[in-house]
Amino acid sequence: MSAVSKTFYKPLSLATSVLGGIAAGAVFGQIWKRISDDAEAPDPKDLERSNVEVLAAAALQGLVFGLVRAAVDRAGARGYKAVTHEDPD
Repeated sequence: MSAVSKTFYKPLSLATSVLGGIAAGAVFGQIWKRISDDAEAPDPKDLERSNVEVLAAAALQGLVFGLVRAAVDRAGARGYKAVTHEDPD
């Protein structure tokens, strides 16, 4: 990747990562609302919630964030390649 291409790809990658994080938070929130009685995911420091509930929420959140991040990064890389005909290394 040329220096000019790298200069353009870095801000694009950062912007898509931020948007992906926002989207992942929204997706996780919707999933949690559907599978739990509580509208909000438990705080790990909230000792009133069970260990199973806290750890399940953390695992689900990690899964959702990982999937969304990979999908957004992949889409950004494919879009970049479609425009510039270069792989974003």
